[in-house]
Amino acid sequence: MPDSRAAPQESLLDASLGTTQENVGTRFLNRLPPGGPECVRKLSLNLRYQQEVRANVKSSSLTDGQTLSKEPLSHALKLSTPEKVKDAQLNPPEEALWTTRADGRVRLRIDPICSQTPRTVHQMFSTTLDKYGDLSAMGFKRQGTWEHISYTQYYLLARKAAKGFLKLGLERAHSVAILAFNSPEWFFSAVGAVFGGGIITGIYTTSSPEACQYIAYDCRANIIVVDTQKQLEKILKIWKHLPHLKAVVIYREAPPMRMPSVYTMEELMELGNEVPEEALDVIINAQKPNQCCALVYTSGTTGNPKGVMLSQDNITWTARYGSQAGDIQPAEIQQEVVVSYLPLSHIAAQIYDLWTGIQWGAQVCFAEPDALKGSLVNTLREVEPTSHMGVPRVWEKIMEQIQEVAAQSGFIWRKMLLWAMSVTLEQNLTCPSSDLKPFTTRLADYLVLAKVRQALGFAKCQKNFYGAAPMTAETQHFFLGLNIRLYAGYGLSETSGPHFMSSPYNYRLYSSGKVVPGCQVKLVNEDEEGIGEICLWGRTIFMGYLNMEDKTCEAIDAEGWLHTGDTGRLDADGFLYITGRLKELIITAGGENVPPVPIEEAVKTELPIIRNAMLIGDQRKFLSMLLTLKCTLDPDTFEPTDNLTEQAVEFCQRVGSKATTVSEVVGKKDEAVYQAIEEGIQRVNMNAAARPYHIQKWAILEKDFSISGGELGPTMKLKRLAVLEKYKDVIDSFYQEQKK
Repeated sequence: MPDSRAAPQESLLDASLGTTQENVGTRFLNRLPPGGPECVRKLSLNLRYQQEVRANVKSSSLTDGQTLSKEPLSHALKLSTPEKVKDAQLNPPEEALWTTRADGRVRLRIDPICSQTPRTVHQMFSTTLDKYGDLSAMGFKRQGTWEHISYTQYYLLARKAAKGFLKLGLERAHSVAILAFNSPEWFFSAVGAVFGGGIITGIYTTSSPEACQYIAYDCRANIIVVDTQKQLEKILKIWKHLPHLKAVVIYREAPPMRMPSVYTMEELMELGNEVPEEALDVIINAQKPNQCCALVYTSGTTGNPKGVMLSQDNITWTARYGSQAGDIQPAEIQQEVVVSYLPLSHIAAQIYDLWTGIQWGAQVCFAEPDALKGSLVNTLREVEPTSHMGVPRVWEKIMEQIQEVAAQSGFIWRKMLLWAMSVTLEQNLTCPSSDLKPFTTRLADYLVLAKVRQALGFAKCQKNFYGAAPMTAETQHFFLGLNIRLYAGYGLSETSGPHFMSSPYNYRLYSSGKVVPGCQVKLVNEDEEGIGEICLWGRTIFMGYLNMEDKTCEAIDAEGWLHTGDTGRLDADGFLYITGRLKELIITAGGENVPPVPIEEAVKTELPIIRNAMLIGDQRKFLSMLLTLKCTLDPDTFEPTDNLTEQAVEFCQRVGSKATTVSEVVGKKDEAVYQAIEEGIQRVNMNAAARPYHIQKWAILEKDFSISGGELGPTMKLKRLAVLEKYKDVIDSFYQEQKK
């Protein structure tokens, strides 16, 4: 850690601009309170200030008599002129489709079916200011009260953060890393990093100090933004190993003591006052759409995380056209309201919450940090979002909560709910595209289901999305029974998020939707069932993996197609169905190729007591399986408990067991439950294509998979290699017995 708080180097700043006369932009920015929660609180409460900003943005005059012409936004508006945008789209012929350098540029995939003009993040935000400057951009809760920040205020805060980062020594193509839960500060720090010529890099809040060190070193982080002392402590432990790190900024909690090169958000904003507006504008004007502005690190399920480099064009194109494919509305038609709670270090949440929000003038409301421990439903009820996104495990948790409440409800209400869900599910399965609902279905919705959706906070929610991992048929059917369609998307960090999208107008059960208009797909090495590797092309495709030329060449072929490693099929109407991953394909000792996901999903569908099922058998003589039971989660730690869920208890009762805990089932090898599971496995085997696809042995583990246990990644994806290593003894026992 540096041992002094001397004035940081100015790096990107042009020294000749250091003494320019204070301009109008500086005046307005100086009227903002310094950063952090207190700054945000004052911003939302100070109505007089908002009126001043609106008046001056509309060519009003200051108290000193000076007349303004849309200052301090004039710099942004200049960048939106057709001439500037036209210049930005030119690709020098020597530029390739990929690079592994943070300061590299790529040739954009502009072709006849995808000819839209490239834009930078600043140009996108400038257009938003013209259209939606007065609208609420962000909602957040302080001391039990919802407060809001307008798009004008958001933009000014981002500029001020950018200048603060520059004063702290942000260098071009170096990173501002953020290790914090979703908040207004996360947003304006991210946008400010891009405005300042840097690269925004999110780090999962659950990351260990070692994982933080790997990412911060790889992305050459000049500044790291944290929200709590716990996160600050992680960085202090590893600082000596980070040669590019110049400062840490903390905002939700104060640092425990005065420390060299550790600043509060308020101090960062004050430092920003020392940088002239013109200096920032020079940096913004120099930016091009084919330059990197965001790094998204993969979850590292198959080795060290890879830094996925996303260009400004990747972000702005996907924010516009990817979201359009999901029927996200511009604010002039309907201001979308979304709740931000999923990790912004993941591409799905970042593109959906942060960048799409700016594109269409959405209002993004931030959940509490304990959202996934139980407070999310309270936030949803208060905010009533118009669209919502969750990974499958979040939707499963909501389903389990409803099932638990129903089990504890009175007999009549429980029967009414089951009836209403039954008739609605049947209607949605048999006539999925019909707007004409039978009387019984409408009655069920009016009497029962509308009340359930309101209790969940989904009364106004028209679009419910999921992605990042497969979802079981059971979960999809459950929500169809509530008259809630779950719209799937398909994409990767390497496709800037969605490359396929479902929507109210493009929906087919179990599919991942259709390719986003302007993008392309092809399947290679198709088998007799039409299943092949999914390869993608378009403006969503990433620039390359940072500092990893070999991995980049593996992913992007000579013609520029991204090889996803996922397998799937396309139906006659262009809907995509994911069938698995090439790397997950099990090749038995007999040479049979067995995709594990369909068999795992069949087991979970057949046995509603099972939460996780993982197929084993690579280079083995037969298939075996590891199982975990559905259990409740500790509300404070989000860790699996020993208690079975209501659905699991009902399963036990149905088969003649009195067990209510995992240990009762596994520790005592409950005969009734084990017999029922064996019978379910045999039913799955009967439907298998051939004998090599049969599960011959299985075991129930004593604890469910979790992130902290190492079996799941940050987005709840199964880490198969980690499971194989952790439960090696259990797996070996399947095959050792065979040798006796």
